[in-house]
Amino acid sequence: MATRLDRDFFAQPTLDVARWLLGCVLVHQDADSGRRLSGRITETEAYCGEGDLGCHAKAGRTRRTDPLYGPPGHAYVYFTYGNHWLFNCVTRPEGQPEAVLVRAIQPLEGLEVVAQRRFGQPEKRWTDGPGKLTKALGIDGRHNRTDLTASKAIIFIEAGATVPEAQVARSARIGLYSVPEPWKSIPWRFLAEITTF
Repeated sequence: MATRLDRDFFAQPTLDVARWLLGCVLVHQDADSGRRLSGRITETEAYCGEGDLGCHAKAGRTRRTDPLYGPPGHAYVYFTYGNHWLFNCVTRPEGQPEAVLVRAIQPLEGLEVVAQRRFGQPEKRWTDGPGKLTKALGIDGRHNRTDLTASKAIIFIEAGATVPEAQVARSARIGLYSVPEPWKSIPWRFLAEITTF
């Protein structure tokens, strides 16, 4: 059985968590389909607190951002663009509002469910974006604040294949159109440049 990532993993510096989540496996024991759905994490972005003008925490503690201030290892799931749920892992000790956005996965389990939920899309586009992967895995606002480290958690992350440093690309985060520099261009997006693990 694969080892689930624990709270100590998520309490590490956010950039380290974003890097080392690559190759790990995001799992949802999905009640809607009755299936275990999973995918290997291939892309992440780090968001580092109130001083990071690309992070929701720049607005301080609000009803929306409150989960970011909670214990590490919890989910921060929010709705954006009137259409998509995005899944984040809260990092750092409680009171430090930082998180990692999971931007893409490589589907592993429950492929027939994923195919149905992403009907009409080519397989390579099923989960290659943060809103696509939540739709495929059935993750939405019901799962905000989920403790990913709890023994009975239905959403959690398992340790996976290590992605060698030579196969990790870094770039600016995606979609921060109105965010000023240096936050707009800071290379806090991590991407696995391999297709097989």
